[in-house]
Amino acid sequence: MGISDAACPNCQKLEAQLAIVVAELQETKARLGLDSTTSHQPPSQDKPWIPKSERQKTGRSSGAQPGHRGTTLKMVECPDEVVTLPVTGHCGCGQTWDTVAVSDELARQVLDLPEIRLQAVEYRAQVKVCPTCHHREQAAFPAHVPGQVQYGPRIHGLAVYLNAVHFVPLKRTSNILDAICGARLSDGTIALSLQVAAQRLTAFETELKAALLNQPVLHADETGSKVNGKLAWMHVVSCQQLTLYGHHEQRGYAALKAMDVLPRFKGTVVHDAWITYFQLPAQHALCNAHLLREWRHLAEGHGQTWAGELRSAMQLVYHEHKAGILALEGTAVFLNRFDTLVQAGLDTNPAEEPVPGQRGRVKQSRGRNLALRCQQHRDKVLRFLHDERVPFDNNQAERDIRMACVKRKVSGGFRSAEGGMNFCRIRSYTSTLHKQGLNIWDGLVSIFRNDVLMPNFSC
Repeated sequence: MGISDAACPNCQKLEAQLAIVVAELQETKARLGLDSTTSHQPPSQDKPWIPKSERQKTGRSSGAQPGHRGTTLKMVECPDEVVTLPVTGHCGCGQTWDTVAVSDELARQVLDLPEIRLQAVEYRAQVKVCPTCHHREQAAFPAHVPGQVQYGPRIHGLAVYLNAVHFVPLKRTSNILDAICGARLSDGTIALSLQVAAQRLTAFETELKAALLNQPVLHADETGSKVNGKLAWMHVVSCQQLTLYGHHEQRGYAALKAMDVLPRFKGTVVHDAWITYFQLPAQHALCNAHLLREWRHLAEGHGQTWAGELRSAMQLVYHEHKAGILALEGTAVFLNRFDTLVQAGLDTNPAEEPVPGQRGRVKQSRGRNLALRCQQHRDKVLRFLHDERVPFDNNQAERDIRMACVKRKVSGGFRSAEGGMNFCRIRSYTSTLHKQGLNIWDGLVSIFRNDVLMPNFSC
């Protein structure tokens, strides 16, 4: 009995250590199994065999469907140049074709770009001297001709279009302009074009922020964006017709305050449950696409059936709601099932007990944290069922912020914080133009003509 009593504490200690090791092993395996379909991880980090979409197969073949109206090149009514191809030589009978009248013409057209070269326009201001009082008078140069020699609005607009819209780095932008237009702009000149464009869009950004404040629902998201190798953050606040980007050294509330929209917004903000957004005075709606992925991870990676059942129930009610066939009785049944399954999640993942001597909050399991979020933010998760203006997910903001990830991969970060802010203001303008069906190129050229093409802010 003495040996057994002495061995018992050691066994308990070993069992406790084994339990910790097993828990860590399960957590590690679950983390290795994460991908874009089960977590916030971007699709670019997925293994090549991971499915990229949860869309169900419709049974239809790929490509255009029956009844689809195709598009093709069409001949223009008034061509810029006509090249006549005469019939020459002799007919087989010996008749000379030059003496025969033309009976018909068949036409084919080639649509191509003209040769692009800089067009030099010289402005000559006349100077006159009054013969009576000898006063000297000079004609005024146009406002867009301030110096002896300068580039015009189109070449500046093209430089900004390549760099800010298509993320072409400065040096490559210069190479493209040199190859196509015969104009090798320096890095400094292109950077100056970006700075001028941002300055002249100040009034646009002011009106944009005022228009966003009048929207009933806004979407918000953020992603990393480096400045001189140091981590900074790009934020987006958007809706279907308007986009505002901001660049800040911080990810938190200071960045939202600097953008000066969400801290004053009283409508509904759709986001991904990042804790900073809950400090805002607005109503909140959570992105359910994130929840679907997390439920899937718990169901497939941890075998928690409650998560799989809740995911299926959420998908079903979403599609019925979207199709307009969800009755009040069906909503009530779903709400009861939602609460039951969330409680099952809490029961499956009991709270971890405090460790003696350990300070701070006790780390809880992934499943318990998710179930607690669903319970504590139930109204925000299900707001789409009760407010027709609120979407099911935060795809609007995620689509708008995706360009920052593309920019980061194509051309890296920014050389200065000012460069990041200039880029965001220009992208706010071009994204808003694109959403409203306006021509981005015309808009950029209008900036350098000092007559900015403004989008519709009353939408």
